[in-house]
Amino acid sequence: MRRPGARKLAVLAVSAAVVSVGAAPPTAGPTEKVPVAVGYGGAVASVDADASAAGIEILKKGGNAVDAAIATAAALGVTEPYSAGIGGGGYFVYYDAKSRTVRTIDGRETAPRSADAALFLEGGKPIPFAEAVSSGLSVGTPGTPATWQTALEKWGSKRLASLLAPAERLAREGFVVDDTFRAQTAANETRFRYFPDTAELFLPGGALPVVGSTFKNPDLARTYKELGRKGVRAMYRGGLAEDIVDTVNKPPVDPASGWNARPGDLTAADLAAYRTKLQAPTKTSYRGLGVYSMAPSSSGGTTVGEALNILERTDLSRASEARYLHRSIEASRIAFADRGRWVGDPAFEDVPTKELLSQKYADSRECLIKDDAVLTSPLPPGDPRNPAACDASGTAAPTTYEGDSTTHLTVADKWGNVVSYTLTIEQTGGSGITVPGRGFILNNELTDFSFAPADPAVHDPNLPGPGKRPRSSMSPTIVLDQHNRPVVAVGSPGGATIITTVLQTLTGVLDRGLPLVDAIAAPRASQRNQATTDLEPGLYDSPLRAELESIGHGFRLNPEIGAATAVQRLPGGKWLAAAEKVRRGGGSAMVVRPTR
Repeated sequence: MRRPGARKLAVLAVSAAVVSVGAAPPTAGPTEKVPVAVGYGGAVASVDADASAAGIEILKKGGNAVDAAIATAAALGVTEPYSAGIGGGGYFVYYDAKSRTVRTIDGRETAPRSADAALFLEGGKPIPFAEAVSSGLSVGTPGTPATWQTALEKWGSKRLASLLAPAERLAREGFVVDDTFRAQTAANETRFRYFPDTAELFLPGGALPVVGSTFKNPDLARTYKELGRKGVRAMYRGGLAEDIVDTVNKPPVDPASGWNARPGDLTAADLAAYRTKLQAPTKTSYRGLGVYSMAPSSSGGTTVGEALNILERTDLSRASEARYLHRSIEASRIAFADRGRWVGDPAFEDVPTKELLSQKYADSRECLIKDDAVLTSPLPPGDPRNPAACDASGTAAPTTYEGDSTTHLTVADKWGNVVSYTLTIEQTGGSGITVPGRGFILNNELTDFSFAPADPAVHDPNLPGPGKRPRSSMSPTIVLDQHNRPVVAVGSPGGATIITTVLQTLTGVLDRGLPLVDAIAAPRASQRNQATTDLEPGLYDSPLRAELESIGHGFRLNPEIGAATAVQRLPGGKWLAAAEKVRRGGGSAMVVRPTR
């Protein structure tokens, strides 16, 4: 394999919401979205212009990448409340320019200490998934505020109150409702009406918010102000914590709705005991570069890393488009087969992280791939501790459902520090349950657990347990060159498709030579050890589909997969920020001092 040249690497290098119909745009931030920006002084990329502007505001005031990431995330809690917020959790990957090292924070939600493997069983059978989602049963202890505190204490430079100020202002003054926000509200309207506090907040006056109107959330503004004044501990002890516990255990449902909002069993002790985990990242060597991401409880780092290792022996830079897609699909299929069997919360499960990421193991799995045939799914896992070449025996573990309404942000500062941060409340609208008077929706992350073993004879590492973190697919990633300097940082929302989105974006840039914004925009395929592969319209409607079907691939149309953001180091201290051009209404890339 030829390695990328140095020149190429350098380039790569009150209580209700207030909606003012027809009001003028708010002053809290810009509403125009630009998918790519280049310049100096640092960069921010997110799905939302107001959120990216919050991060840029902090960078302009001398804050570093960690400070800006927290400010951006807090703003996303205002403008993207169905995707993220302080009622959820996530994973934070940080590159420290001074030491040239990557560190991570696991801020995943945890199950109550009373939870066991029967959490989602009634009469010995799993309850319907949709019923589990909109219930107190689905809510895990939020990890997002604790993630901010940990990151700020370890690597930040500003006070939390100053970092929450842009988001507090945005919640108080409002943001302009766009088509995406209205559509997401409409998609959740039925279940939002089950919960009066949610309906009052997001369906003001009993109607959907109007595109072009200004949406305000004074309750959330007050909550942010309280966190800034008292510190993040207010989320885990005291009045706010009590409100969360009461809401989970006695979901405030409208009796007239007839909805069975099953109560959870979250306690004040669960909240008080919550801790983030500082841990080493996963590391994979790919094309001479270091690829760093999240270790379990996320499966993102191991699954992206294993797929890259499987692809290492194929020259994707010279492969035809059909062979490139075929090989990428098969590598993903294999990596997901192994994920399903081996990856869970390492505090409860013996996860062979090192072995899953070994090149020796990847080579033993890569030999399953044939250029003129397709592997059958669900594919059985291999044994990373005892690799057997081309072994396809055993029992497969299917991919569990994960909601796709997550969000991702990437930040770089003028000192060269980088943050890749994925955060979520699980599916669009989370549990649908708003904490009364607090302005935020609670997560439904516990539905990421397996409700029951797919095969009672095979161990499932992702069953619920007391204080256990459910498996995730979030894959915030930072790539470093041979001198441990940043090349690119990337991540995406999308449930299990996060893994395939990050994989495809990385190979698009590192192998296919695409500009970062074009690698993000490229039509996507997503194979997750299933009988069919998801294709976006750009691939589904292309001749490539028939070419791949001729060797045995099966496809289904998926209108939209993922919504990535990324930053890239350029020569001379410049940064490039990139986001989606179209998906989820397009993303927002900004830099402190733009250049042409």
